[in-house]
Amino acid sequence: MLSPRTRETGFLVPAALIAALGAATVATAKADALRYGPVAMVGAGIALFVVMHLVLRLRAPMADPYLLPTVAVLTAVGMVTLYRINPTLARDQMVWLGVGAAVFCGVLLLMPDHRALERYRYLIGITAVLLLVATAAFGTEIYGAKLWIRLPGGQTVQPGEIVKVLMVIFLAGYMRDKRELLAVPTRRVLGIPTPPLAVLAPMLAVLGMALALVVLLNDFGTALLFFGIFLAMIYVATGRAAYAGVGVALFLAGSLAVWMLVPRIQDRVDSWLHPFADPQGRGYQLVQSLYALADGGVIGSGLGKGFLVTDGGQTVIPFLETDFIFSAVGAELGFIGAAGILCLIVVLLARGLTIAARANDGFSKLLATGLTAVIGLQAFLIVGGVVRLVPLTGVTLPFLSYGGSSVVTNFAIIAILLVVSHRTDRPYRPRGRRNGDHARSGGDDG
Repeated sequence: MLSPRTRETGFLVPAALIAALGAATVATAKADALRYGPVAMVGAGIALFVVMHLVLRLRAPMADPYLLPTVAVLTAVGMVTLYRINPTLARDQMVWLGVGAAVFCGVLLLMPDHRALERYRYLIGITAVLLLVATAAFGTEIYGAKLWIRLPGGQTVQPGEIVKVLMVIFLAGYMRDKRELLAVPTRRVLGIPTPPLAVLAPMLAVLGMALALVVLLNDFGTALLFFGIFLAMIYVATGRAAYAGVGVALFLAGSLAVWMLVPRIQDRVDSWLHPFADPQGRGYQLVQSLYALADGGVIGSGLGKGFLVTDGGQTVIPFLETDFIFSAVGAELGFIGAAGILCLIVVLLARGLTIAARANDGFSKLLATGLTAVIGLQAFLIVGGVVRLVPLTGVTLPFLSYGGSSVVTNFAIIAILLVVSHRTDRPYRPRGRRNGDHARSGGDDG
């Protein structure tokens, strides 16, 4: 039987081929001869994933063998698409990919047991809130949202990306500690069974401050993401559908209030409901996105051949490299290519939830569930916005969209999931026995 890392090696080969063939196709789409410009970029990307694979062999040999290859294919498609849009963007993204790979390896090397994070749950939760406060105080407002902090040299970072992971760790630690009290309410509020206020207060205080701050920053997409992660995790922690029902009701009420009070959200909803009413104004992005997807048809126009960039180098769809990169994939790879990307995302989510289900302690289950929900909800919100299923939110498509903070954070998420997976499936020698068969690691707390 093949070991997990051997299987991983085999699945990484197609990702390397996709990156090499895709970059070569884009580079020669409008040329008469083969161009070697993207060779260095492809080689650097392959080398980074080889390093991550080797670190996994060293530190987490029993970790899930399918996560890293799936991420590699998504990253390859994203890099090829960015190179097609603008080679400079692809080179910048490659630098961030290197930082993400370093963080990935750092997590594996420096955090052999993720359960240590549970001891610092309150410190982590406070840190998440402080990062948002720092963004509100020192952030730079771009296109109406104050999400970025500008570093010396002109580079920007988005603390909200890191906050998503910190919030998941805090909620996983808190819900793991209080799950019995959360699951067995002892009083009723308006006829609804409710846990004691002392149990809910710390969790709701941190979550409430985070939500209030991201709303203050005019980042309603992240607010929606936080709330969705919270609902997913509290349902897994308690098994009570009532929490989900109350959460959905609060979401609908909050959404209605935001729509009534915030003109920017009113414009987004109007452009979502009636994009063709003002195709050269508020509905321009969405209309162009729909045209691009329709132009792709079933098999697409081919890499480098879609009408995505003008002769002057301007993208036909504003923010094509971030919010609308799925439209670029659909235009040049067609329905088949877009469906393939969705299938890869589903595989990623399935493996994450499998890791959560197999985990042998409550904190690990909640942590893996929350981190998987971060990726899944982001993918749903951005793809749903692009195809006009939901209003546009401005979040990025994991591993495909351009953005340094997003890339680094997503690689950290995958690394933590792999640490959880390895700890679940690693063999161990029972204490007090010098000889005997190896066995799987046992449960800690259910």
